[in-house]
Amino acid sequence: MEIAHPDRRQRLDELRAVGVDPYPARVPTAPRSLAAALLADADALQGQTVHVLGRILGRRGYGKLAFLDLYDPSGKIQVCLQKDKLSEADFALLGSLNRGDLIAVGGEFGRTKLGEPTVFGTSCVLMSKALLDPPEKWHGLADDELRARLRYVDLFTQPEVRATFLKRIAMIQAMREVFLRHCYVEVETPVLHPIYGGANARPFVTKHNALDMDLFLRIAPELYLKRLLVGGIERVFEFARVFRNEGVSPRHNPEFTMVEFYEAWTDVNGMMERTEELVTAAAIAAETPCDDAGRRVAEFRGERYVLETPYPRVRWADAFRKHVGCDALDRDAVRAKLKSEGITPAAEDGYGWWSAVNELFERYAEPQLRGPIFVHDFPAAICPLAKPSPTDPVWAERFEFFLGGMELANAFSELNDPLLQLEKFEEQVASKDPEAPNQVDMDYVRALAYGMPPAGGCGIGVDRLAMVLLGKDTIREVLLFPHLRPE
Repeated sequence: MEIAHPDRRQRLDELRAVGVDPYPARVPTAPRSLAAALLADADALQGQTVHVLGRILGRRGYGKLAFLDLYDPSGKIQVCLQKDKLSEADFALLGSLNRGDLIAVGGEFGRTKLGEPTVFGTSCVLMSKALLDPPEKWHGLADDELRARLRYVDLFTQPEVRATFLKRIAMIQAMREVFLRHCYVEVETPVLHPIYGGANARPFVTKHNALDMDLFLRIAPELYLKRLLVGGIERVFEFARVFRNEGVSPRHNPEFTMVEFYEAWTDVNGMMERTEELVTAAAIAAETPCDDAGRRVAEFRGERYVLETPYPRVRWADAFRKHVGCDALDRDAVRAKLKSEGITPAAEDGYGWWSAVNELFERYAEPQLRGPIFVHDFPAAICPLAKPSPTDPVWAERFEFFLGGMELANAFSELNDPLLQLEKFEEQVASKDPEAPNQVDMDYVRALAYGMPPAGGCGIGVDRLAMVLLGKDTIREVLLFPHLRPE
């Protein structure tokens, strides 16, 4: 792996030989002027002394005069360095500067003969010598995998990439402000779990040497957050980094971000309203455009999604019937469909049967759910953490929110009956589903036995939401550092 271009390494050695520190410990103390601020107020700042700090990504001219394109987080400013305005030492430095170097320049702000706003340098300090060449100015990093692998280069060479991630950050902040406005408390829960739960997924396993026990990187923070409801903290949320030992695809990364939130004294309907509010806030922060009617519109993978609330709602059973082609309660018809798809239920009833039936839903119905839409009233047997419907216990008070053809959120009226919860956990463990927990979380059942108020809870996939609202085709485009195979 190359870490220094030979020519740049030579220049580094030459600088040190004449006493120039290419990585000085101190930064000039003069107040910094950002490029965008200078350009925005160029006329008023004419003739004033300014100080700019940034990275050289363009250079024109040598000899006694050079123009540099200096980039900082706000944009680009032109710098002019000429022999008759610099000290002998500073002018000598000019010959050692390369694209990619970080410098500090002080001087008079003005315009060139062509009217270009420019800092005419009277001092120049090398702050960090770049030993590798940045990509060409107009092309950046062309290969998508290389862009993800060298994200630090992608960010400083492509302003639009940096803007994407700043919008993602703004989305999270906007969602946080929604929670705070409704008096939620932001909390932190464990990342290492003695028992994995709160979702079905293969976990990452690690070893705690001192305790001589296996621990699991969390696949969801759910069970710890609901323990806080028992403890009297009635509105909680967490932007949680979670880990699932699954493949990498355009919509999957083994490590991702979700926000989970729980509110006492409400139910799944309250979670629908809160989800709509959060998506709207995120869409505004992502600067999604508005149509002629003033509605926010997301453009994703060639399709337009109008984000006008309230979002449509459809029952799971109705979507199943429409897209799978039979009634989910018609055993004979469903069994024939399972056989034709090569799906063998793990059992003829309960969790094993309905997991297989839901696989048909995922294959046939989910790709048609473009959204925004709430699918609600799921089979209770596959919802071990949700309350059964009070009108028909075959179904559970659960919804999934779809947008852009992807599931972005999952929510329940939270099950708070400790005896029923224990029964559902035991059935899930007995199913031998490789993605189901391998043991019952008895401490969580004990917490419920102390009494948890009726509550609604929801988890939203932040990365997928960012994909849709920012119009990015793959999850790696909205992850600063996605997982990749080794070089």
